[in-house]
Amino acid sequence: MINTIGILVNDRTYVKDPETSELGKSIVKGAIDLIDEIGFEAFTFRKLAHSIGSTEASVYRYFESKHRLLIYLSCWYWRWLDYRMILAITNVESAEERLNRTINVIMKQVEQDSDFSHIDEVKLNRIIINESSKVYLNKHVDAENEFGFFLDYKGLVARMADIIHEINPDYKYPHMLVSTFIEGAHLQRFFSQHLPRLTNVIDGEDFVTDFCRETIFKAIK
Repeated sequence: MINTIGILVNDRTYVKDPETSELGKSIVKGAIDLIDEIGFEAFTFRKLAHSIGSTEASVYRYFESKHRLLIYLSCWYWRWLDYRMILAITNVESAEERLNRTINVIMKQVEQDSDFSHIDEVKLNRIIINESSKVYLNKHVDAENEFGFFLDYKGLVARMADIIHEINPDYKYPHMLVSTFIEGAHLQRFFSQHLPRLTNVIDGEDFVTDFCRETIFKAIK
């Protein structure tokens, strides 16, 4: 999953692997900064090239479209979270504690990871919250699914669902439960920033993680 270069992402998401050059890493870093600043709709390769002091053609040498770039960022994010989840649960015998730790990894506010200097995980998390539904809510989702673009997200959901099934083998909806709470946690983070009357912000508490943990454990009893 991880090597001396970084997180390994599906090679169909890019034309040239951005991890193999400083320009490629600059494109990814610049894209994260710019999408976080202006949003995906306003984002263009021309604006990206200008922001990193390069050319639009050089960006196209790495990604065929801004949609594929967004898919790349999404794949990187889910694979990175899965990597962190594995670290958190390795050698933990209790299934309940493993589930608790996976909830912490997935639902808590993201912090900067110094292992990947060209990726701002905090900004990338905001992009996932605000923009990641565009990766699959489109007319090309079935073809892109065939390309394996969603395997990283599916794998993370499956890993957590397996722990739930270990705790309660009779629970019928583990994958549905996990994906619902991942997407729901994103919405609650968004609501807390922009539409607070749609959620319950509690000062001094990680209300999203606490709500998810309480509800998930109650659901699988």
